Formats: sequence, structure tokens, C-alpha cells
Amino acid sequence: SRIYLPSGYFGTVKYFGPIDGTTGLWLGVEWDDSTRGKHDGIKDGKRYFNCRVPHSGSFIRPSSACYGYPFLQALKNKYVEAVHGTASQEKIVLGSSNGAIEVEAVDLDKIRGKFSNLERLREVSLDNEMVSTGNNPGEILSTCPNVRGLDLSATLVSSWDVVAMITTELHQLERLALNRNRLTPPSSHLPASAWLRLSELQLNGTWISWEEFTSIAILMPQLRMVELGYNGLTSLSHAKISTVLGHIEILNFDSNKLEDWQHISEAMKPCTSLQRLILSSNGIERIPPRESHPSHLQGLKVLSLSSNKLHNSCDIDQLYEWCPNLETLSLAKNPLSEVSDVSRSARQQVIAKIPSLLVLDATAISTKERSDSELFYLSFVAKTVPGHDEDKLKEHPQWKTLCMKHGRPAESTADRDGRLGRYLIEVKVHQCSEPPEGLFTPGMQGGFIVSTSLRVLSTMKLGLFRLRLVKALGAGKIPRNRHNICVWLRMGDDTLALLQNDDQELGWWGIENNSHIVVHISRQTEP
Repeated sequence: SRIYLPSGYFGTVKYFGPIDGTTGLWLGVEWDDSTRGKHDGIKDGKRYFNCRVPHSGSFIRPSSACYGYPFLQALKNKYVEAVHGTASQEKIVLGSSNGAIEVEAVDLDKIRGKFSNLERLREVSLDNEMVSTGNNPGEILSTCPNVRGLDLSATLVSSWDVVAMITTELHQLERLALNRNRLTPPSSHLPASAWLRLSELQLNGTWISWEEFTSIAILMPQLRMVELGYNGLTSLSHAKISTVLGHIEILNFDSNKLEDWQHISEAMKPCTSLQRLILSSNGIERIPPRESHPSHLQGLKVLSLSSNKLHNSCDIDQLYEWCPNLETLSLAKNPLSEVSDVSRSARQQVIAKIPSLLVLDATAISTKERSDSELFYLSFVAKTVPGHDEDKLKEHPQWKTLCMKHGRPAESTADRDGRLGRYLIEVKVHQCSEPPEGLFTPGMQGGFIVSTSLRVLSTMKLGLFRLRLVKALGAGKIPRNRHNICVWLRMGDDTLALLQNDDQELGWWGIENNSHIVVHISRQTEP
């Protein structure tokens, strides 16, 4: 049985009977919140019961616990309110005001009447409503036959048999939430009609295993979306293989302990329709090379790897090998973007490394951003990886493909002796009277107001560089708003990339010896 204490704790009864050295009967309880526990079911050296989570058990008297209500009683407690009579006006307190605001409402009995018509209910939420069992056969069906969505999260339902007792009578049920329950495995005689139309299932925080889930899923032929977060899952082994898994399109494993990427891929073999996979907060440290291993994530389009431990830029290259059709990716809160060789340009490099990507960390990738990112990445590889193309390809698999798309970048000729001269570069600066239209062409040069050369450090911040440009061009008074000084970099394919982040260094933007810089100074908002 499941029980609830008025103090707010849920638990599962693991023992009922006497305890040596005491009088009366006791309940041995494993608490959902392990901080409520005192031991593992052992009293004075004698074991009375076992706990799945260490130190989550204790003994209480049976009279102190709530054992819940039948489904229909909880439903009526939530949705049916007694009418208040003939009074047309009632005073009610606004819940968000903590009792400070009282207003008059008119004809609330009409609203109560609509809610109390349980036959019309389509969505039912009995979260925390202490449901513990079903009702007599036929009663639920005759009371609320049109329910499509049902939330039974944090209830006192103790087993899948009880869940089936309720859902068998909800013939239209499509969505079911059972979060934060503790359900014992089903008997071998569950009715086949329990979940025939079910397409969405939530089992977050239930401590269900992958094996238990797959044994249940066999009875859910229409299942498309499953949430299995916060279940302490460390592996996805021993699955009950069935055709049902082949229909699942969305799987959410948020906040488990699934650290082995290759194991995850192998476990997804039966899920041939999988398109969205959530693996946030699982402690994943690396994406191994695919090599000869089969990938069962080829059709994956949406992947969340946020809040893991990925720290190496090669993880992104290898991710693309496993998921070549990936369109949406979440990587926020990984060391990869904080303390790595791509920390200052993580977004640009991820975009360049995964050609199929359309959205990164909830931000859409425009055509221009992709082009700029790929050009920046080519420049980065050319400057940081010495040697021939074969050497670059070993570390950067997209090098050859991007060179064919954009052309080879100009290799940096800066000396690498470690002295200050290593960072000193000379750039060609051109001031134009109107903002350029996107391409650096020979015809533009005749339209420049001024063209000159400027020697600067590649470590200079873009914000300071803007000011240096105004002085070097003799353009008069420096605008109050630095962003009135618009700066473009000529890329390898003669496109012009607008530089906007003043906190980044020139070298970060790929500016090097003989780079061409185009400047337009606007004074429209100047006094």
C-alpha cells in the first residue's frame, strides 16, 4: 500500500506487524523522500524489510497515515462543489492575494454546475489528490467516459494493476501522467484494453527500470511519447523487445545516470521511429568515435545534451557521425563551452561541424550565421593546425567539405616565436560612404572615401579597434555610439561579415595579416 502523512510525506508500506520489544502493530515504510527515513528496515539487528534507496525507511503507527480514496471520490472532491443556493452574488478571496483582496462574484453556481458535469470532462488532473484505487466495474465509464488526458501524479496508487483498473474504463484516454508514484510490477493478467489508445506516458520520478517500462509498453500499441526522467537509470539493458518500441518518436531521460553514449545508442535499436531524445543531466563525458559500431540514432532530429560533462571539441565531430540528420541540438552548461579550445567560439564551431543543424541551444541558425560560422571555422583551422590537408582532416573532419564549399582560407604567415611581434598584424582599411551590400568587389575600391593600412595587435578588442579606425581614417570626431562605426571583414569568398561583439579580440574574428576591413561611419543620431 501507499500512504501519506499530513506533514507532506509519501511512502510505500513494506512491512505490517509487530516489532520485537514493543507492543501493538507497526508499519514499516520506505519514504519517497529519503531524508524522512532513519534506517534500511533493520531494528536492533533484525531485518523487517528492505529499502531500494539507502536509509529511507522507518516505522510508524498505522493510525497516523492516510490511505487514500477511490478514483471517483477524489474526482468529485476536486471537480464537484456544492451549490450555494439562490444568492446571485458571493464574496470570494483572490488566491494570489494571500487573503488581502475580497471581491464579489455573480452566478458562481452556473460555473459550479458546468464543472460538476463530469461526463463533459476531457482533461482531468488528480495530482496530489490521494487516489489509491479504482471503483466497481462500470462506475468510472458511466461517470466520465470522455476523458482524453489524465494526471495521476503523486497519488497513492500502488501498482500497475490499480492503474489498469482505472484506465480500462477510460476508452478515449490518450495521455497519462503517473509522475512521482511508486508502482509495483503488473500481474500477468492485465486487460489488453487498458491502454489501447494511449499515445503519451509520463513516468518521471517513479524509479521504474527500463525493463519494467518495456514490459508495460507491450500493452500500449499507440505509444509515441514517453518521459522517464529522474529515475536513477544507469543502463537500458534487458528490454522486452516489441513492435511497440518501434513506434516511439520521443524519449525523455532527463536527469538519470546514463553516462555511456555507445550503450545508449545500442539500447535505441528497437526504437526505429525515434526523432527526439532528451539526455540532459546524465553525466555524459564523451562521445566516442563511431568507427565500425552501428548507429541506431541515424533518424534522430532533436537531441538535448545540456548540463552534461562534454569537454572536448572532437565530441561534436563524433556526434555528427552518430546523428547525421540532427536538426536541433542543446549543449548549454557543458564544459565544452566554458573551458576548452573552443570556449570562445563554441557556437560557431558547433554550427560548422554539424552541417544539418538548424537550431542550436534554442536559437535558430540563419543562412548568414551558418556561412559566417563556417568561414570563421576554416580560418581557425588554418591558423591552429599546421601541416597538409591530411593533418587537418584528422582533427577536423569537415575541413575538406567546407574548403570545397567556401574555398581555402589564406594561411596565416605570422611568426610563432612567442614575442610581441607574433601578435602584430597589418590590415587594409577602406572607408565607404554608404553601407556595403554584402560583397567585396573590385568595383567597390573606386568608391572608397579612404583606403589605408593599419598595424594593430591581434589581441586588441573590437571596441577599441573601432576607435583606432576613426583616427586612422581621419574621420573627425568619434561618434558617441561606437556601433555607429560599422565594421566588416572581407572573407575568403569575398563576402563581408559584419563584426558586432566588442568584447572579442581581432584574432578571434579571424583578422590577420593583410585582412581587408571595410568601415562605414554613421552620424545620423549625432547632435
